[in-house]
Amino acid sequence: MAILIVGATRGLGAALAKQYAEKGKLVYATTRDTKPPQEFPDGVQWITGIDLMDERVGGKLASELQLEAEFEKNKIETLVCIITAGYFGKEEPGSKDNPPDWQKEQRMYTTSAIAPVFIVNELVSANAFATGTPVPRIVLVSSESGSIGLRHPTEGGGNYGHHASKAALNMVGKLLSMDLEPKGIIVSIVHPGFMRTEMTKGVGFDQFWDSGGAVTPDEAAKSLLQWTEQLGAEHSGQFWAPRGSRDIGTAPHVLGDNIPEGPLQLPW
Repeated sequence: MAILIVGATRGLGAALAKQYAEKGKLVYATTRDTKPPQEFPDGVQWITGIDLMDERVGGKLASELQLEAEFEKNKIETLVCIITAGYFGKEEPGSKDNPPDWQKEQRMYTTSAIAPVFIVNELVSANAFATGTPVPRIVLVSSESGSIGLRHPTEGGGNYGHHASKAALNMVGKLLSMDLEPKGIIVSIVHPGFMRTEMTKGVGFDQFWDSGGAVTPDEAAKSLLQWTEQLGAEHSGQFWAPRGSRDIGTAPHVLGDNIPEGPLQLPW
């Protein structure tokens, strides 16, 4: 079994690549850069120059993955693909510093919801997802911010591109799950948790890290890895928080106070 992580240079993607490699898995990891990053385990094989803003990203990744697998002389019997690349451009209504921004929104929608369609389509067309045991799986890293049902006045509006692009990704995941079911491919959409990353810090969310129960990428990766390993067909096309509701601020307001601990299926 091989693991393909799209967006692996930092944050959650980097943590996943390292943890899978430490477990002895064959890991293919992508980066936008032309050179692979340093300080990763030997088990991580880098595919460079994968930019989700490039309309040819799907075909390029599928081609590079095949070449890399041939070069390494590895027969990939089944593939787990985790798409975790992301971009967050802060937007505040009526703000002079961070008004709605056309280019930011284009980048958020393309990265979150457009590029994954082309990546998955090209990988499927290249027969990258061979059927077998364990079954091939696709994990789309979304966010609770993409849940329309979890939006509540306590957190207000704003950040239109971030919320809406994740909602679009959720729809993409649902549709892919139906299209790929005949091929035996599981598609899971997940909220990995509120994380202490440069991305959340860059939009000022570090002020909520402590009060919001933010975790390190390593902690979030551990939960997501466990979730991915136990994925079954019954989870395909659903939206889940493997870490539960502990870091979802609107959860008590929307779902009530008696939320069970453990992985939680989220409302669309």
